[in-house]
Amino acid sequence: MKADIKIVIANDHPLFRRGLRQMIETDLRLKIVGEADDGEIALQRIQETEAEIAILDVAMPNKDGFEVVQALREQKVPVEVIFLTMHKDERFLNAALDLGVKGYVLKDSALLEIADAIRAVSAGHNYISPALSTYLVKRSSSNPFAESSPQQSKFDLLTSTERHVLKLIAAYKTSKEIAAELFISTRTVEHHRANISQKLELRGSHALLQFAVKHQAQL
Repeated sequence: MKADIKIVIANDHPLFRRGLRQMIETDLRLKIVGEADDGEIALQRIQETEAEIAILDVAMPNKDGFEVVQALREQKVPVEVIFLTMHKDERFLNAALDLGVKGYVLKDSALLEIADAIRAVSAGHNYISPALSTYLVKRSSSNPFAESSPQQSKFDLLTSTERHVLKLIAAYKTSKEIAAELFISTRTVEHHRANISQKLELRGSHALLQFAVKHQAQL
């Protein structure tokens, strides 16, 4: 691992951030160059400091971890991301990995694991908390064609325009960017997004993006 890895920590609990900093700084090669207590500030700190690794809490004010990663990808910011989370749900892990997140660390073991996670990600590897290893094995061994048939029937419900919108969502385009590319209004794009979500039975603020990224090859 190269020397002086620049790191930004984003978490809305000062005491937790302090604990992370103390554990990280036991390795002299790891340098904390910025901290943030919400997603908007985290995005600014990452860009200002040219951090190489961003440690992001999934649940933060203003922008959550998923939204920060989406913004980083849209702006093509060259930073690797490690998520801190309380969620042991397989769906959150898969959604994070589908977005290109390299590390996924559970908060209840973060102080013990965070330095190892940073070193692994810095070396080009993924790091997943051992407590979630079963999910990772399942993900690796799953048949990529196993769910294509039922999903394909859902795709058939979409119009050609809706499929085009979904493809642009998978490319991390914002509604404004999609509107400009398709020469339609932002309101029309939002209408398409709502229709797509309804047809695909998707719920939640990130579900459409997660679905689009996961099934990008089928679009």
